Amino acid sequence: MSISCDAIWVSGSPSLRSLSTPLINKLIKYTNISGWEYIQSIDEPACIDTAVALLHSYLITKKGPLHLIGHGIGGTIALMFARKYPQFVKSLTLLSVAAQPAKTWHVNYYQQRQIYTLSKAEALLNTLHNVFRDKFPCCLQNLIDNFYRDLDNLPLTHSLLKIENLPVDGVSVPLMVCGGQIDMILGYPDLHEWKKLLKPDDILWKCHQGGHFFHYFYPQIVSEQISNFWDLHPLHEIEKDVVNT
Repeated sequence: MSISCDAIWVSGSPSLRSLSTPLINKLIKYTNISGWEYIQSIDEPACIDTAVALLHSYLITKKGPLHLIGHGIGGTIALMFARKYPQFVKSLTLLSVAAQPAKTWHVNYYQQRQIYTLSKAEALLNTLHNVFRDKFPCCLQNLIDNFYRDLDNLPLTHSLLKIENLPVDGVSVPLMVCGGQIDMILGYPDLHEWKKLLKPDDILWKCHQGGHFFHYFYPQIVSEQISNFWDLHPLHEIEKDVVNT
């Protein structure tokens, strides 16, 4: 039996789950929220369309439309899904997702290996310093292990040979884009490029002093902002009876 929910946390990074837990625990106080994760098998080719199709298979079992929310690659999957299947989405909240939605932290890693010819270990360590600005949320070795696993689970074709790009566009559903004021992975242009794509009632919000994982360090204020956005787009029982297609 499907458990009733109002919001879905979309994740493409199961190895980084702990970095989203503080925010999810805050959001649970506001609404019923469930989680969905993309987990790539060892021999499976990287493809964002596969992740979107799997999310669709999951959401057709739910009564919708629902609020979708995701950070990084999870937000990218949610964005691509909302473009293709807007009838399932009440609103979309993106955390640390660039206007070019393929620009995840993994790009920073591969660019360092390309430009500076760093080793895997050197590039990842530099990337972690860029991501967290030396304010590591846990043991550095644990972070290294988890981020290595995230590299292998990515449904994008980033590599030393090529950095993948995805279509740059907005969505027809209500949209909130959140970013960190001092994010060293997504710079000012990456976030503010969204202004060209937002509808009049969409929201672009920056977390003061927040980095790429601002929602981990500031879950209270982030949850309040998201809850206020959801309040603008309440779920009604008549909408929950929409026919799944």
